[in-house]
Amino acid sequence: MKLSRPHTLAEIAAIVDCRFIGNNEHVVSGLNEIHRVEPGDITFVDHPKYVEKCLNSAATTIITSDDTLTPPAGKALIISSAPFTTYNFLARFFMPFEHSRHNISPSATVGEGTMLQPGVVLGNHVTVGKNCILHANVVVYDYSVIGDNCIIHANTVIGGDAFYVKKTETGYERWHSIGRAVIEDDVEIGSCCTVDRGVSSDTIIGKGTKLDNQIHVGHDSIIGKNCLFAAQVGIAGVVDIEDDVILWGQVGVSKDLTIGKGTVVYAQSGVPKSLDAGKVYFGSPVGEAKHKMRELAAAHYLPELVRKMKEKE
Repeated sequence: MKLSRPHTLAEIAAIVDCRFIGNNEHVVSGLNEIHRVEPGDITFVDHPKYVEKCLNSAATTIITSDDTLTPPAGKALIISSAPFTTYNFLARFFMPFEHSRHNISPSATVGEGTMLQPGVVLGNHVTVGKNCILHANVVVYDYSVIGDNCIIHANTVIGGDAFYVKKTETGYERWHSIGRAVIEDDVEIGSCCTVDRGVSSDTIIGKGTKLDNQIHVGHDSIIGKNCLFAAQVGIAGVVDIEDDVILWGQVGVSKDLTIGKGTVVYAQSGVPKSLDAGKVYFGSPVGEAKHKMRELAAAHYLPELVRKMKEKE
């Protein structure tokens, strides 16, 4: 999330009542978790395993409990006994929950020619483009963006909070979601789908992509242009799916990976790691379809092979 204006390191430290290491005038322009950080962003680290990754990331301000660290050139530290809680406090400070008292928020904008069927809810600061159709009971959460010529079918939810929680000694603490859901032009989304907002950056559905019914897209995932997803596909958080990808029914995609341009994944496959562009995959875990099919064919001969081996013993 980009801040409405740049803040100095001293200003940010004052908001959270923490001391800092770095130049008073060091600039903070955004707030982001580690997977999507950009220069100017503030992020946090609360586990020794990820300290080096965080210090060497694009983030230029890091919230940490370790006051012995020396920030790299051009970076700064905020020292907190509870870095995650401090980060979450900043998220709520810069984007607090805003109650809406109307089905269509007065701060929402709707383009010319767009039709809203009964029961549609548009939250605060939502933008819907021209010539769209939002069918009955579609819900679009705050700050979401929908482009031109989009069709969203009944009971779909755009921009719900990220399913992003941190395990603590007393249970699970939810990250406060401050990203957006962005639906580009000419996208069609089926009934009963859910597209979560980013926990800190944007979840994006690219131009011309078509989603069938009952599909879930997790937080901070970026779906390319002209993709095709069949029913009950599930995509975890922070997934990059490039242009022209086809995922057939009930494909499950794990978090923090990339599926290359033009890839096809057959139905009921499980994707645990990144996939190369332009190939066809199948299975759980997936492999190239031609190899997986040979494995399945060979499996039919295993009982007979085992029987013959036992006869030779």
